[in-house]
Amino acid sequence: MRRTKERPEVNAGSMADIAFLLLIFFLVTGVIPKDQGIYRKLPKECPPGEDCNIPIPDRNILKIAINAKNEVMVEDAIVSVSEVKDLAKAFIDNNGDGSCTYCNGGKIETASDNPSKAVISLRSDRNTNYNQFIEVQDELTKAYFELRKTYCESILKKPIDKLTEDELQQLKNAYPFILSEAETR
Repeated sequence: MRRTKERPEVNAGSMADIAFLLLIFFLVTGVIPKDQGIYRKLPKECPPGEDCNIPIPDRNILKIAINAKNEVMVEDAIVSVSEVKDLAKAFIDNNGDGSCTYCNGGKIETASDNPSKAVISLRSDRNTNYNQFIEVQDELTKAYFELRKTYCESILKKPIDKLTEDELQQLKNAYPFILSEAETR
């Protein structure tokens, strides 16, 4: 007697079909998380042969820092996140040199000369919570939005959503959003 050594085989022809159907199922039913981030326009590159390291007077820099304990410090004083907006508005709209005709600030000697010269320096520790950093960014954005909205209503006499391109550029020139996330000098 002769025995053949045939082994039983499993039909794997439909395995590829099943794997493909599972792949389609998970692609269709899975949720792809939406990317989160901050929309910021980066500054233009410094033209060759030009010195772009212009010193900024300390008076025109609002120093905000977030430490490793997620405490927010404005000019070395610990404040709550909700206070950042009002402090930023007072700093930006100060009109320290009297050259701003539309500013409503108190002309404080330690705050900015003019909104176009105001720089906000935001530093964070490497152990700072990302959500805390975003909350501070949001408060700064709200400060600029409120200042720009007031400018629209009092100077341009229009709501902010009805501006032409030229008026929008005028608004951005009146209150330019200058934020430094690097060491300032």
